[in-house]
Amino acid sequence: MNELNIKAGQNPSSRKEVPSVVIRFAGDSGDGIQITGSRFTDTTALAGNDLATFPDFPAEIRAPVGTTFGVSAFQINFGSRRIETHGDDPDVLVALNPAALMVNIARLKNGGTVIVDSGTFTDRNLKKAGYKSNPLEDGSLAAYSLLEIDITKLVLESVKEFGLSQKEGLRCKNFWILGLVFWIYGRKREDTVEWLKTKFAKRPEIANANIAALNAGHVYGEVSELGDGFDLYSIPAAEMPAGLYRTVTGGEALAWGLVAGAELADLKIFFGSYPITPASPVLHSLARLKQFGVKTFQAEDEIAAICSAIGASYAGALGITSSSGPGIALKGEAIGLAISTELPLIIVNSQRAGPSTGLPTKTEQSDLYQAVYGRNADAPLVVLASRSPSDCFEVAIEACRLAAKYMTPVMLLTDGYIGNAAEPWLIPTVSDREPFPVNRDIDPEAFAPYSRDPETLARPWAVPGMAGFEHRIGGIEKEDGSGNISYEPENHQQMTDLRRNKILGIAKDIPAQAVEAGLETGDLAVVGWGSTYGPISRAVDNKISAGKSVSHIHLRHIWPFPENLESLLRGFKKVIVPEMNDGQLKTVLRDQFLIDAVPVTKVTGQPFKISEIEDAIDQALES
Repeated sequence: MNELNIKAGQNPSSRKEVPSVVIRFAGDSGDGIQITGSRFTDTTALAGNDLATFPDFPAEIRAPVGTTFGVSAFQINFGSRRIETHGDDPDVLVALNPAALMVNIARLKNGGTVIVDSGTFTDRNLKKAGYKSNPLEDGSLAAYSLLEIDITKLVLESVKEFGLSQKEGLRCKNFWILGLVFWIYGRKREDTVEWLKTKFAKRPEIANANIAALNAGHVYGEVSELGDGFDLYSIPAAEMPAGLYRTVTGGEALAWGLVAGAELADLKIFFGSYPITPASPVLHSLARLKQFGVKTFQAEDEIAAICSAIGASYAGALGITSSSGPGIALKGEAIGLAISTELPLIIVNSQRAGPSTGLPTKTEQSDLYQAVYGRNADAPLVVLASRSPSDCFEVAIEACRLAAKYMTPVMLLTDGYIGNAAEPWLIPTVSDREPFPVNRDIDPEAFAPYSRDPETLARPWAVPGMAGFEHRIGGIEKEDGSGNISYEPENHQQMTDLRRNKILGIAKDIPAQAVEAGLETGDLAVVGWGSTYGPISRAVDNKISAGKSVSHIHLRHIWPFPENLESLLRGFKKVIVPEMNDGQLKTVLRDQFLIDAVPVTKVTGQPFKISEIEDAIDQALES
């Protein structure tokens, strides 16, 4: 077989070593693009590379085949160095039909590689994608290295022995292209073969057909002269701390963090949720963890979901609910009820682009105002934000700690990018962590439902069934201490002050704000929160290496802010705030500290690029 590898670039022994590669797979929603990306991700993790992914799929459940509305994509950045983002511009675009090429070609870097299924470039498909001429023939792709393969024909030939229909045979196309890409980048097939056998254990003919397609794509790469510019590549393993790793999405890490946090608090989880994109993976993950005492409830609507969680907290469990921005709006009154009754509650907000239904499958940081300010009356709660898929685990534990200790709702902000993206995760040892069990050792003689711990201002958590602790709570304002209904003006002022001061006092119980990169004073601070961490981190590192006076500050605790945040920010001449909204954190910083923070905003439904942050840094320093 090596005799057919005529070009030096096709000999595995002469692979070109590169530090990192960005690949974007794209095709119709029915082409199995997300599965392709997931299998390449797992295989790449097993090869020891660091990586970050970005699943980018349409909102339509089933758009017409071959149209731009139905294009699904999956991007992965992997390498031997530290990987913080899914990559700015792909080095390689795999486009399985004309619509996928039309939607994604502008993202590809100049001189990049395009691999297309030429068998799909029919007149009908070109017209549906909006092409007036065939881009494979009109020279419009001259700036790229183009590899045309009739994958449609080849995959049908590779699976014909299994007796599949043409439709079923074409569904193996994603594994054919995966086999080819495995060959180009030196990935092994064995793990994917075992995955297919397990996945289709009840349909062995489907498993065998996909395995045959995978092998056929790999063999095609082995025996073909792919052409000028199509070298084989080697990406060495990354240097990472020793330990046990697995790839993890934000939704998975969040679910596991909630279970770990509840265990540390010695509480059982009740999760009441209503399905909504992109929050549903948290429900899916928790539903698989019944062995840890997790109870999940798929409610008939958002209001029922949160009210069931509040009821569970009243009964002594840790009530948790989740949604995205539109669902959080529907939960608003019930969130106020949890604040008024002062019950622990965790509200996971997986943000998406809005308003209203907005762009359900696209990412945005659009709900910061909603989290900090978005309730009737003065109704404060704790707001936390995770910065990456693996960080969701840590933030979920912190949410459990604060909710239980301070008897308060906690809103945990993540987003569609974090929730669906994947990265390697060094699995922690939870047994080494300090437990924070809930104290229910209450003196019944001194009990009053709204008496308070002098340090935390939290009220006691007496649950039904505790003899001598009978009480009532509700949404109407209650008298301080007794919990009886009260309309007295002075009492309402006092209760409002107490609820506010309890939350603000949490600033004493959270870590001081640290600088992620750079010095604690300088010309410019780049302040971020949530999923902007990756591009900001890489951009700031690049500018520090270039000798610029710039630092990166990233917030986990959004409300209340860390006690030292104001003094830290005042150590810089300028502050810019990149965020995927119209400038929300910038406004909160100005509100609290009167600091003239400058917004760097993006609301395209796509994450920031490193180059966009670098340009903003340069502009801020020059001005």
